[in-house]
Amino acid sequence: MAAPGNRDVLSVSDFTKNVRRLIEGEFPLLYIEGEVSNFAAPRSGHWYFTLKDQHAQIRCVMFRNRNQLIRFKVTDGQQIVTRARASLYEARGEFQVIVEFMEEAGDGALRRAFDALRTRLQTEGLFDDALKKPIPRVPRHVGILTSASGAAITDVLHVFERRFPAMRRTLLPVQVQGDDAVRQIVTAIDFANRFAREPFDVLLLTRGGGSLEDLWSFNVEAVARAIAESAIPVVCGVGHESDVTIADFVADLRGATPSAAAELITPDQAAFHAQLRALEDRLAQQVQRHIDVKRARISEYAGRLTHPGNRLANLGRELRTHSTRLGLAMRTALEGARQKTAIAKQRLTDPRGRLVAHEQNLAHIDQRLRGAASAHVAQHRARFDTAVQRLNTLSPLNTLTRGYAIVTRGTSTTDVITSHSQVVPGETITARLADGQLEAAITRATPRQPSPDQPDDPDTSLPASADKIDDSTTNNPSTRNPDA
Repeated sequence: MAAPGNRDVLSVSDFTKNVRRLIEGEFPLLYIEGEVSNFAAPRSGHWYFTLKDQHAQIRCVMFRNRNQLIRFKVTDGQQIVTRARASLYEARGEFQVIVEFMEEAGDGALRRAFDALRTRLQTEGLFDDALKKPIPRVPRHVGILTSASGAAITDVLHVFERRFPAMRRTLLPVQVQGDDAVRQIVTAIDFANRFAREPFDVLLLTRGGGSLEDLWSFNVEAVARAIAESAIPVVCGVGHESDVTIADFVADLRGATPSAAAELITPDQAAFHAQLRALEDRLAQQVQRHIDVKRARISEYAGRLTHPGNRLANLGRELRTHSTRLGLAMRTALEGARQKTAIAKQRLTDPRGRLVAHEQNLAHIDQRLRGAASAHVAQHRARFDTAVQRLNTLSPLNTLTRGYAIVTRGTSTTDVITSHSQVVPGETITARLADGQLEAAITRATPRQPSPDQPDDPDTSLPASADKIDDSTTNNPSTRNPDA
């Protein structure tokens, strides 16, 4: 409503709204240090307190979604540093600041926690260069661990597209700030290491700049150990060049910014093209030199070659010469063979005369052979008859025909009795005769009484005629070999 005198009159709400806009637009994000007073945390989850120093004070509010990130307990009298923006609470017309982050004054709790974790992990050896895995010179597949909606992914993809667009890259979206950021980063690193279908050659863990609190997900021990235990090389590019996190120390390679980290991973296609052109030039030069050498060699061979027509003419002349010489040699050899054949014919005799002489000689030899065989058979037959006669004379069976007997014990035919002492009265003996045998029982066994005109040992030797060898057959001239 217009006041008298055409003055513009504002309502209280319009005025406070304009003032709030003016204050929020005029003052950027500020860092304010002071002492906490009148701290209150109602059921809504928001924090209300006063920040003061020796000369002034200001009311502060920190909403629930921001104060959940604070890792220390806020109490009255505590000295803190806040990151806040100026504003006006319109309902009461009260000037206030809206706190987005706070830390303890001095080094701050986060800075002390950062230094403690860094010292402990460094003592364990997680930052040693010996544990750093080499980064592939030309990675085939890169995994990018960052927020899908942040500025970092845009910068990284731009660098990849500019430097080496042929490289495969896969975004593994994770939160890079907040309570769940640590779990998502650790899970994504583990997933990348177990992804066997198209394995990653290198992982890029990145995000844009921010405060220490904003980057705190990269200063957590779980993330540091996940990077150290990764079998895939990890390149870390977090924040601005002045921002340093625990993940930077553990990573196999650090980039000052997301773009710098992307450049460290990707080869420069311009360098590859220049190298390829240099190789092409070297190859062309080598090929040209090879062609020049071959041409010079061909020219040298061409000077040493003769015309094929001349070569054929020379070969034709040689062929005719060899043909003439061959014909002459064949005629000479044939004439010599004819002469040898004529001489051989003259030296040949009729073989029939020789055959008749050989037949007569063969008949004479056959006659002599038959006579010698007959004489040899007659001689051996006479010797055989003499041997039979001598054997018959010496045979025990022939002795039996003269009244003698062979006495054996019992019915045995081999146990011959030769003495009276070998039997006892009542024993059965067998006496073999020339035409049979007798069985008898011994009634008495007495020794023989020697007579004065007879020796104690009767002559049981063979007749003298049987001991003598008939040599008549050996001395008979008719039994000698007629060829002897």
